[in-house]
Amino acid sequence: MSEPSYGRQGVTPSDEPVAVVPGPAPAPRPVRRGAGTIVLAVAGFVLLSALLVVVAGYLVRVLGPGTLAVSLLLASIPLVIVLLGVRWIDRWEPEPRGALLFAFLWGAAASIAIALVFSGITQYYEAAAGIPKSAGSEFFAAVFQAPVVEELAKGLGILLVFWAMRRTFDGPVDGVVYGAMIAIGFAFTENLQYFGLAIIEDRGFGSDIVQTFLLRAILSPFAHVMFTACTGLALGLAARRTSGLGAIGYFIAGLIPAVLLHAFWNSAGFWATDWFRYYFLVQVPLFVLAIVGVARLRRHEQNLTRERLAEYAAVGWFTPTEVNLLSTAAGRRQAIAWASRFGLKPRYARFVRTATRLAFARQRVISGRGSIGAQLDESDLLAELTADRRALVALPSPA
Repeated sequence: MSEPSYGRQGVTPSDEPVAVVPGPAPAPRPVRRGAGTIVLAVAGFVLLSALLVVVAGYLVRVLGPGTLAVSLLLASIPLVIVLLGVRWIDRWEPEPRGALLFAFLWGAAASIAIALVFSGITQYYEAAAGIPKSAGSEFFAAVFQAPVVEELAKGLGILLVFWAMRRTFDGPVDGVVYGAMIAIGFAFTENLQYFGLAIIEDRGFGSDIVQTFLLRAILSPFAHVMFTACTGLALGLAARRTSGLGAIGYFIAGLIPAVLLHAFWNSAGFWATDWFRYYFLVQVPLFVLAIVGVARLRRHEQNLTRERLAEYAAVGWFTPTEVNLLSTAAGRRQAIAWASRFGLKPRYARFVRTATRLAFARQRVISGRGSIGAQLDESDLLAELTADRRALVALPSPA
């Protein structure tokens, strides 16, 4: 591997990165956030926390504390599996943890609350009208009502994140990540109810809970993620083409495939004579296509990083070698491993993150999205990059 040099001075744009100067690193300037944004964020977390308490109370009343505790253990298994998958998707340019937590809570609390309220209202009016439960009503609820209400409820969360996080919501991968986090939260709470009801039906552990766990935790932990990712993908495209109210059209366009995939999944229980055959012939290929699609999106992010950092390299902020290292996953791993030999792994990892964020800030500038703080972010990130280089002055020159 060609190792970048941070120890030599007298650098020029043609051979070494600029701003490599000795001395202590200055404190990075804080990210500027308006008071209104902070107030809205706090209010949002308070509201979601309150809804989470309400949903938890509902589950305790329906399932009982003991059954709910067992359900929590079972539901944690698919939760961990899917979180690892989302971590892989979000690894290149990680989203703010606070925004990811908000997305998870929206799915686990707000989306569930919306679905429960709508279901309760529907059941009330059906009972008032004297409409008996039947196979037809169950089919309508599963194939039409649930997909529309649930995907709309989850999608609203992505739309809120889109509006609130315009300075970091950069493209399709970000939309997929936020959609996946909301879907994870929704599926987690839904699994609690499904597992708990199966335990109650079995009066312990029996065939119902085994089948339910196999279906929801093993065979389809990513089902909700695949549905809601369609809405997130559409809003990710909106992030590069429009802003504000213009995203609503993309939101509606993304809801359509999300609802259709959800409805198709739910309908299989009514028409698939051999459900497992249907699963392996239809759902598994769809899931593989989704993985291929996400991998292509991540590759696009890497190419975008290379193109934008090459522009900075042209004026001396990076060397061509650094651009190659920073724009590939293997190059990043090699460079961080090299820095770790000298006790500078955390600082070099920060340097990698700063450079990636800088590339995406530059993309916002050249795509005409500078009005949402891209130029200000670019200035701050260049200052952070300079601070990182000063801290990396201890890295030796290559032999």
